[in-house]
Amino acid sequence: MQIYQVIEQTITKPPIPHEPHKQSLKAWAMYCLRDKGFKVVYAQNADFAIEPKGAEKLYFKVTNNPTDVDSSCSWIVWDSTTKNASLVLPTS
Repeated sequence: MQIYQVIEQTITKPPIPHEPHKQSLKAWAMYCLRDKGFKVVYAQNADFAIEPKGAEKLYFKVTNNPTDVDSSCSWIVWDSTTKNASLVLPTS
């Protein structure tokens, strides 16, 4: 669970702000995670995945619409009103 805390801190206190007119949410999230040292890779059924050392891939999708969120994987949700990103973990 500690890895999710680091991911959440990375997107809530990012190295660069998300500017929707300049970059997509997916590109921004991938940049922030790579900047933090995560290995971000292609994922077939998600927007991207993170490969932690010695562990299974963690899958992520991104959205600007909180109603898109389901329990298929973790989600990074951008709230355009508050201009903040949040992490939503899959429900088991």
